[in-house]
Amino acid sequence: MTTAHVVQRCLKPLAILLFTLPLTAQGQVRILQSNAAGDRVHIIDPVTNKVVAEILGVEAAHGVTASPDGDRIYVSSEADETLDVADVKTLKVIKKIPLSGRPNNIAISPDGRRVYVGIRQAVGNNPGVADVIDTASLSKVKSIRTEGPVHNLYVTPDGKNVVAGDATGNGYVSVLDTQTDAPAWSIQLGQSIRPMAMSKNADGSTHSLFVQVGDYHGFVVVDFKTRKEVARIALPKLPPGRIPIPEGSAESHGMAVTADQKTLVVCSRLNNALYSYSLPDLKPAGGAYLSGRGCAWVTLTPDGKRAYAADPVGNNTLVVDVPSMKEVAKIAVGQVPKRNHTMVIPAGRSATQ
Repeated sequence: MTTAHVVQRCLKPLAILLFTLPLTAQGQVRILQSNAAGDRVHIIDPVTNKVVAEILGVEAAHGVTASPDGDRIYVSSEADETLDVADVKTLKVIKKIPLSGRPNNIAISPDGRRVYVGIRQAVGNNPGVADVIDTASLSKVKSIRTEGPVHNLYVTPDGKNVVAGDATGNGYVSVLDTQTDAPAWSIQLGQSIRPMAMSKNADGSTHSLFVQVGDYHGFVVVDFKTRKEVARIALPKLPPGRIPIPEGSAESHGMAVTADQKTLVVCSRLNNALYSYSLPDLKPAGGAYLSGRGCAWVTLTPDGKRAYAADPVGNNTLVVDVPSMKEVAKIAVGQVPKRNHTMVIPAGRSATQ
């Protein structure tokens, strides 16, 4: 195992200290945590569970993702209605790309050539759109029609589709074709679409969509091939003596699938808990009651052993050991942390090289 060098740089007005890190076969890992009521993104080292750097100047940061090559971090700014591009070497915003309207969540294609941005409003004659950003020119090249304003948006594991969730009560999930940048199909689930996650088949194609909707304390399962809802799974009820958390606009908000496709983790704002389900049978596997005030988003380390759950009321990112389903750390971040993302920097490189 090798280690990265200790690097300290002073970048006015922010001093950034990067600690010595072990490098795995996948490379250096960072957890990116946006702050919806702040102006920055916190960068967490999952080895030490400490904030090691920040990106400043992104007002009301919503979605966050990173390029596969580890060169850039992309953040949607609701305040400026832009996609902000930060250089990983300097951690400075180098470009603010104007969008069609107020953005919410974002996703990047597996090859890093496109970033897709969900727009949380009707645009022109379209009930909603997903903006398409070309990462070579750093410009918006197209807007793809969706069946409603987009709150959450994802690229499928094989990169062939974008899945966009309708923020209104109509509850459409719009599936877009990334080859043609056009609508492909949609399914209506009857309530506003919250976070989603996806499992994949052995060939990399999408197997199932897991969709949180409205105030349903659970999630909907959609078969991607048949384009049909196949199940609704309610999250566990609290045992006697535990009190539900009233804060938050959705009782179940945040999901992720481990890279080995064996586990689905699901946030419960209502129960202030993170639950795990085995895949593909979706049997309950465990639960972790959290110390915060309700988790609203979750991302996983590449090995699937640690989950990072955002607590927007407590202003923390909570760390859960997935095999044991126990909270192991609490990391103070910025104001109203919501979306987070796992960034993998290729081996032999670091965030400030």
